[in-house]
Amino acid sequence: MALPRARFYVASNPEFLREGTAVTDFLYPDRIVLGVDDDFSAAMLYSIYRPLAEGAYYRKEDAIPCPGRKQDRARVIVTNAKSAELIKHASNAFLAMKISFINMVANISEAVGADIDQVCAGVGSDPRIGPQFLQAGIGYGSSCFAKDISAFHSVAAQCGTDSSLLDEIVRINSEQRQRFVKKVRTALWTLRGKRIGVLGLAFKGGTDDIRESPAIAIVQELLKEGASVCAYDPAAMSKAQAVLPPGTVEYAENEYLAASRRDALLVLTEWEQFAKLDLQKLRSVLKQPIVIDGRNLFQPSQMAAAGFLYYSVGRPLQIADNMPYLWHGIHLAPQPIPVASAHRAGVFA
Repeated sequence: MALPRARFYVASNPEFLREGTAVTDFLYPDRIVLGVDDDFSAAMLYSIYRPLAEGAYYRKEDAIPCPGRKQDRARVIVTNAKSAELIKHASNAFLAMKISFINMVANISEAVGADIDQVCAGVGSDPRIGPQFLQAGIGYGSSCFAKDISAFHSVAAQCGTDSSLLDEIVRINSEQRQRFVKKVRTALWTLRGKRIGVLGLAFKGGTDDIRESPAIAIVQELLKEGASVCAYDPAAMSKAQAVLPPGTVEYAENEYLAASRRDALLVLTEWEQFAKLDLQKLRSVLKQPIVIDGRNLFQPSQMAAAGFLYYSVGRPLQIADNMPYLWHGIHLAPQPIPVASAHRAGVFA
């Protein structure tokens, strides 16, 4: 026997959980959004979150701690169901926009000789903007941004609203991956036949998720252009093997084996352990001292002092002082050229 229609209610309770920190994000939320159109749904959803909303959980002795964050109670925002859905889509689209925006600024920084780290420090100091998601790199990944931007785009189209800004977010993100591959090509002159080490396959550190991973897209492009790739990721290699064509990528047991006798090393995921590499050991195992860092994990001066030719995103190319030749692709200049002079001469254009 069918139940009366009045017994059915629809509510929306969007999540804002990050992969790798989902438990603490749930327990220490920036906000809890309850999208409800009736009192019954509001009461049911609030009862679920009552320990967080009224603070009882945070007073428990066995509460899971969250380093760097203390709160007495979680903020609850009650909206109608449609507003809650829009909050979710707009939030992820805005975060993706910040990433694409700062990557656009990073590209301008490279062109004019600015340093994107300094630019981000200045821009992010404005409390209206903030420093979060202002890290230049190879673009955003994860299925969340992709599907939410697509859903947001679809809603806008149904409403007859101009959503070209969303198109630009996606275009810049895709272009950022191509720009990075071009940077690799510039460093090595050609990719065909080159042996390249790759650190990172997941879309971000702390997860094995490779969905919409810029690292996977870049590896696929390297393979397409005839490069040989040896990759290492602390968590995502088994999933990468299921996506990348069998036999096309070699998988290493650690970072140094991935770099061993390679013409260049690429950093594609911001795992903390990559930032703690022994640079002298890394320099000794690489065939050529070229590191192309898509996550800006290292300080340029640190890499130059360790003897590397170091490319990053939005920062000047760094050349080791003791490097006997200036590498530009596979072309060698007879004498080292200071970076500033090289920029004036257009060598790195």
